[in-house]
Amino acid sequence: MATLADYGPEVRAEVKQVREVVSNLHQQLIKWNLVVWTAGNVSQRLHTADLFVIKPSGLRYEYLTPSSMVVVDLDGNVVDGAEAPSSDTASHAYIYRNMPDVYGVVHTHSTYATAWAATGQNIPCGLTMMGDEFGGPVPVGPFRLIGSEAIGKGVVETLKRYPKSPAVLMQNHGPFTIGKDAEGAVKAAAMTEEVAHTMWAARQLGDIIEIDQSDIDKLNDRYQNVYGQH
Repeated sequence: MATLADYGPEVRAEVKQVREVVSNLHQQLIKWNLVVWTAGNVSQRLHTADLFVIKPSGLRYEYLTPSSMVVVDLDGNVVDGAEAPSSDTASHAYIYRNMPDVYGVVHTHSTYATAWAATGQNIPCGLTMMGDEFGGPVPVGPFRLIGSEAIGKGVVETLKRYPKSPAVLMQNHGPFTIGKDAEGAVKAAAMTEEVAHTMWAARQLGDIIEIDQSDIDKLNDRYQNVYGQH
């Protein structure tokens, strides 16, 4: 079994940098009220090797440090780290193996997004910001048990049907989000909870007015290609 010492200095330097990024981003999950206690995880894939860095299993967020982050390969085997990796490691690995443009994955149990997941419902696209960020509804994925790559398979299968969405609500479980890096996936997790909360509130007031797909496509194109700094 390979260890980090088997990799060159370029890989080891990126591991050091990514450990710091992933450790710090877990604090953003706390800041945006996306997790409680030890639930949830962030990972980021390396560009210099087929490895990724992920949170250790069962450690409270206030105890997380860059050195406690675990380095694993794309089959989920530990390459470096004193702690056992997240119980979702196999699913993160499956996503990275099957979605080569993805370099960040996040899982949370954020309240409103998970409530939609518990009812097996997509979050309907009734907000322009949903058109911007998700290109349509936030989809629900299938029920899968924790501890194998089954959840990752469900995420990948669902996103193939909703290719513009960076988020999946795994039924009876909670949201998984992806990004071009871990920060992008954390942003998607925060946005998922925001729209889940707003659309829940809208439903209390009455029927949700869903946006026409042609307008969603225009919103998404503007947001992805024009909005912000380039």
